[in-house]
Amino acid sequence: MEQLSLEQLKSIGVLLFGRVTYEGMASYWTTEEEGEIAEFMNSLPKIVFSKSLTAAPWNNTTLVRENAAEFTAELKNQPGKDLYIFGSADLSSTFFHHGLIDEVRLCLTPLILGAGTPLFKPNSERQRMKLLEARPMKSGCVILRYSANG
Repeated sequence: MEQLSLEQLKSIGVLLFGRVTYEGMASYWTTEEEGEIAEFMNSLPKIVFSKSLTAAPWNNTTLVRENAAEFTAELKNQPGKDLYIFGSADLSSTFFHHGLIDEVRLCLTPLILGAGTPLFKPNSERQRMKLLEARPMKSGCVILRYSANG
């Protein structure tokens, strides 16, 4: 999993977060200072979309308080590396609705939690995706990579 993380981090230009995921990631990574992944996470540009946050103190973070889809559409049109969203189910749902997601990477973990926020929200529009890769991990997890433009 660490090797996969390092591979992905090299293609990331900006990390995008909703508030809840941002707070969890920031609380962890701001205490991790050693190692290649920690260095990437703490140095990469980050954007958190939130109407309730008043500050975003994690290194290189920009707080965007409104128009997440419009802001991201403009960001996508700029040259550079890829935009990545970690978790952030509500934000991802908004981006799907506006056609801003090009690829989905899911880590299927053999564990049933019994509760939580679904990644894919109920929607009146069906969206087909095309499997690009299925990568089994030693842990029993499977990384599934899909084109969101089926």
